[in-house]
Amino acid sequence: MSDILASSNLGEDSGAVGGKAAWTERAVTPALGRHPERREQFQTTSGVEVDRLYTRDDVAGLDHGRDLGYPGEFPFTRGIQPTMYRGRFWTMRQYAGFGTAEETNTRFKLLLEAGQTGLSTAFDLPTQMGYDSDHAMSAGEVGRVGVAIDTVDDMRTLLDGIPLDRVSTSMTINATASILLAFYVAVADERGIDRSKLSGTIQNDILKEYIARGTYIFPVEPSLRLITDIFGFCNAQVPRWNTISISGYHIREAGATAAQEVAFTFANAMEYVKRALAAGLPIERFAPRLSFFFASHNDLFEEVAKFRAARRLYARLMRERWGANDEGAKLRFHTQTGGVTLQAQQPLNNVVRVTVQALAAALGGTQSLHTNGYDEALSLPTAQAATLALRTQQVLAYESGIADTVDPLAGSYYVESLTDALEAKAREYLDRIEEIGGASEAIAYMQEEIHRAAYEFQIAVERGDKTIVGVNKFKGQDEPFDLGQPDFSALEKGQRARLADIRARRDDAEVRARLEAIRAAARGTDNLMPLIIDAVKTMVTLGEISDALRAEWGVYRPA
Repeated sequence: MSDILASSNLGEDSGAVGGKAAWTERAVTPALGRHPERREQFQTTSGVEVDRLYTRDDVAGLDHGRDLGYPGEFPFTRGIQPTMYRGRFWTMRQYAGFGTAEETNTRFKLLLEAGQTGLSTAFDLPTQMGYDSDHAMSAGEVGRVGVAIDTVDDMRTLLDGIPLDRVSTSMTINATASILLAFYVAVADERGIDRSKLSGTIQNDILKEYIARGTYIFPVEPSLRLITDIFGFCNAQVPRWNTISISGYHIREAGATAAQEVAFTFANAMEYVKRALAAGLPIERFAPRLSFFFASHNDLFEEVAKFRAARRLYARLMRERWGANDEGAKLRFHTQTGGVTLQAQQPLNNVVRVTVQALAAALGGTQSLHTNGYDEALSLPTAQAATLALRTQQVLAYESGIADTVDPLAGSYYVESLTDALEAKAREYLDRIEEIGGASEAIAYMQEEIHRAAYEFQIAVERGDKTIVGVNKFKGQDEPFDLGQPDFSALEKGQRARLADIRARRDDAEVRARLEAIRAAARGTDNLMPLIIDAVKTMVTLGEISDALRAEWGVYRPA
């Protein structure tokens, strides 16, 4: 790229006659008279106008040292590692979590045997919302969208036979992230595994729950305090753990554009950095453990450009605002293909969508990737669909050649121009959020922008301006699918019975003492994590710990 941009004899007009304007008059205008283009205007999802042709003039302002650099060097546009996938492929994860801990453990082992290199766990709604499976609020929801985890005993079962010192585990959990991490650490302690050897990620991104997803419990300020407690605890005791996965994925799932996904994610990140610094944590210690989670959608070039722009923008923000060193300025991210893009109609078409999205993530330089099952618009993914989704990644990695060179689309006039445009649009949103007072004060603004983008997309689909194959065009007869769903009623009954047995066997006086210690710390400033770990080891439940914190902090009520 640098050689092409720097060489005056390799520009657009080498061997051409009259440049782009002359070409338009000479060739394009007559062609349009015979065959008009499909639309008057072409745009990406972020509203970036797509020109008919890109040339050297479109990247005339691009400076190699300032804007691109080399892989592994600031501003990391071309990747955070010098050799990227020539050294090792991205981590291949498949999101798993359904029904009981036993069933999910079986799926974990199936995926590891199929070649998966990291675990990724989904939890059911009661677990996410801080309710035990026997709570009235949990009725009808136990095990439906993820695995039910009420006690450390469930976590033991979930992780049975999994070498925690060798397998990285990601847990998609936010409001109750501290409790799930405590369960995980407690199981490792029981096995005699040094905490310093544990590696994994908790999502722990509560701001995006207020903005886009809704599985929050406590008000904003105590929720942010809980996050910084986790930062401090892991910094001291679980140094290889990624204490937060700042999620653009759910923002995108709610309807955001690619540019909004980047901007709102980084607005949240800047808030977390500010809170961690205020809590006395040195940036050089916690910033390298920040990780991110993005979606990958169907517009291949916009998604590739989004990932490249995100790396560059993040590096600049961390350097400009906080003086971060190179390690603290690297954007490390996991990617998941777009769940919201999957369609119930003609579900096998989703295999193609997932492949395009996975290709974009790999070309964009992701560190970790989950590919969705083709049947996820209908149900929890079947074992067959999950395995095919993993095989999609393996074919891309081992057969396509895309991993043989670093940042293979660099130098494309279109990709570089689009990278610049997306960074500029994201900056505009970030500036507006700063004017409001930062992410914690701009929740309503971000919600409104996401809702507007989602509405505009839906209107475009309903008008036919946006084609969804098999939905509003190329419709056909859907083939019936055997979804093989579990008996959720029996599952819930079994989970409630296990909880009743645990409550009958444990020491109630010790449980009360542990919960009172948590409540006292919640009223003060002591780090809550050691107390939560002590509590779960005595069989205190997730719901009981959540209720203790509710009693002290209250719950979040949207304005």
